[in-house]
Amino acid sequence: MNINNLLKQHQIWLETFHQWGCRANLSDVDLRGADLYEANLRFANLSDADLRNADLRSADLCNANLCGADMVEANLVNTRLCRANLRDVNLSRANLHGANLFSTNLFDANLSDANLLSADLHGCDLCNADLFKARLRGANLRDADLRRTNLREANLHGANLRGIDLREANLCGADLSNANLFKANLSGANLRGVNLYGANLRDTSLRGADLSDADLCGANFCNTNLFAISLRGAKVMQLYQKYS
Repeated sequence: MNINNLLKQHQIWLETFHQWGCRANLSDVDLRGADLYEANLRFANLSDADLRNADLRSADLCNANLCGADMVEANLVNTRLCRANLRDVNLSRANLHGANLFSTNLFDANLSDANLLSADLHGCDLCNADLFKARLRGANLRDADLRRTNLREANLHGANLRGIDLREANLCGADLSNANLFKANLSGANLRGVNLYGANLRDTSLRGADLSDADLCGANFCNTNLFAISLRGAKVMQLYQKYS
């Protein structure tokens, strides 16, 4: 397969509003280690493609179909993936530093040990996703859906989690220090041993959450729903009161 020719035909297809050229169809194609730096693959079909170790830095994959793709250890630094379909994709150990994943479908995706530093995940669907030990420091997850997501030992220091849905999510041992959780929903979440030092939990729901052994020092709990929570062994020194 001539990738360069395929990309040229896809570019023509995009520029002529689908009148000429041909949409890139790379479904099930072996693209391990491929050089796709700055490639324009908007609306391309890459479902079930093998993109392990591929170089996709600064590529445009907005609205692309990557459902079921294998992207283990792929380089996606500053890649645009807004509104792409990444359902069931394997992004374990992938580098997504600074990537744009606005409104992306990541349902059931594997992002374990992925680098998502400063990534934009605003409005993403991450239901049932695996983010074990993922690095999300400074990431934007505003209004994202992370119900039942695995975030064990993930680093979310300073992340924007405003309005996020984390119902029944597993955040055991995660670092949420200085994170903004304003109006977030963590009902029934597992927050055992979580670090919430200095976090903003104003107007947040923690109904039924397990905060055993959590560090809550300096966190803002103004108007927070604390009904039926567990605080066994939690560190609450200098905790801002619920109605302060």
